[in-house]
Amino acid sequence: MCSVGDSFDIDMEGNLPVKDYVCKDCGNKFKGIGKNVKCPSCQSSNVAET
Repeated sequence: MCSVGDSFDIDMEGNLPVKDYVCKDCGNKFKGIGKNVKCPSCQSSNVAET
């Protein structure tokens, strides 16, 4: 399926757990989903789950 210029529905409810993280480099606390979580503040992948 290809979608160009139009939005499409994705139902993410209940599929992926949202976890709390803290960045070990800048100390930012945030929520993330997935395996390769990066800090939204400094883009570091040096994060820990809290």
